[in-house]
Amino acid sequence: QVQLVESGGGSVQSGGSLRLSCAASGFTYSTYCMGWFRQAPGKEREGVAGINTYGTPMLVDSVQGRFTISRDNAKNTLSLLMTSLKPEDTAMYYCAAASACQWRFLLHENTFRYWGQGTQVTVSS
Repeated sequence: QVQLVESGGGSVQSGGSLRLSCAASGFTYSTYCMGWFRQAPGKEREGVAGINTYGTPMLVDSVQGRFTISRDNAKNTLSLLMTSLKPEDTAMYYCAAASACQWRFLLHENTFRYWGQGTQVTVSS
């Protein structure tokens, strides 16, 4: 079955960096669109970054220039490099997979069927 396992979360100070990873299994990874979402306490889950099967990324405006999404189809892994972290980046981060997607909907929660359990990122000021 489809499995998505996130890792790399932790606690950092403002301005620090983290790299999140998502190990995917149970499906043909290279043919799936992938995404990172986050949910802070008391807030709705929001799309942070997505990448289609061609490797074309999309980032939400609030992380442009700070976060980079990438995929390694040989290793079935998805990464999110987060730099210049801010306290408002504090959230649970989730990896997601979709068997089909339209690029313009890469940050939409409804695009994705499969979800990981999440990894916590905490940024202190």
